[in-house]
Amino acid sequence: MRQQNNRVRPDSTASFWELCGNQSCKLKPHRTELYQDVPSTCWPIVYSPDYNITFMGLEKLHPFDAGKWGKVIDFLKEEKLVVDDLIVQAREATEDDLLVVHTRRYLNKLKWSFVVATITEIPPVLFLPNFLVQRKVLKPLRTQTGGTIMAGKLAVDRGWAINVGGGFHHCSSDKGGGFCAYADITLAIKFLFERVQGVSKATIIDLDAHQGNGHERDFMDDHRVYIMDAYNRYIYPGDGFAKRAIKRKVELEWGTEDTEYLQKGIVKRDEVVFKAARSRRIPILMVTSGGYQKRTARIIADSILNLHNLGLIDKELATSGAENPEVEQMLRNSVADLTNLSLQ
Repeated sequence: MRQQNNRVRPDSTASFWELCGNQSCKLKPHRTELYQDVPSTCWPIVYSPDYNITFMGLEKLHPFDAGKWGKVIDFLKEEKLVVDDLIVQAREATEDDLLVVHTRRYLNKLKWSFVVATITEIPPVLFLPNFLVQRKVLKPLRTQTGGTIMAGKLAVDRGWAINVGGGFHHCSSDKGGGFCAYADITLAIKFLFERVQGVSKATIIDLDAHQGNGHERDFMDDHRVYIMDAYNRYIYPGDGFAKRAIKRKVELEWGTEDTEYLQKGIVKRDEVVFKAARSRRIPILMVTSGGYQKRTARIIADSILNLHNLGLIDKELATSGAENPEVEQMLRNSVADLTNLSLQ
């Protein structure tokens, strides 16, 4: 917490603290709607139709598929994995929720359309009234952010959770970029640290093609968080300062084509990570992060279906832990895959 003349600065993120003379006294966390109990009949899969960004075709001006989240759910429904009543409905993160990490100054900046246009990399957004930008662009991102926070609690309660959205790893507490306006990864972890007893450490395994400089900046000096990041060193964001927070850095070279990586890496990659976490009974939260190709939604759905087919995710496993002896043995036998998997 930053202090100046014994007063909290207006842009401070000190939502949980007050000053008592020369000492800081911890307050109870603010009231939030994001940590409500979820019926045991629901899958720990979080989604809302409000995730998808559609407004006069402007979303098509960015290569990112701003409707992929709904497509993922549609594919899962086609395969009879989920139905609407069994999906946890995401709630929009409120300003108080966001202030757990973000500075008020940053949130105020988002009230300017040109700032949002820069972050989303969609120049025409600059000319829209901000009330439309809030409703059509930022509300979907806030809802996804709320979904990630909710999924974090679900992961602890059930052993695993998936937010079919989120993963805004370029956004830090005071700066957005790369289509990332809210620091949902940092928020989910901070919520857990401050609200869930027994959660004292976290690991971020960032396997998006781009460096996750947002959460890296947020956890730069936080030794409770271990960050592994595998990314293309030659593309955005190239944040040298943020790299200092990475404990396990995998910088990929040129030469691996998108199609080859998608075919050989995504489904197997997610499988290996889930096996490693489940074998150790470590709660795991998956967010779907980036996606610049039309095939991305199908690949994400295929990855989730593969995890289910292997017995790594299901409702029974979620509520009772990895109790099945056959699943336990499979997990123990496959832990070594995590270190043997080549990302080249």
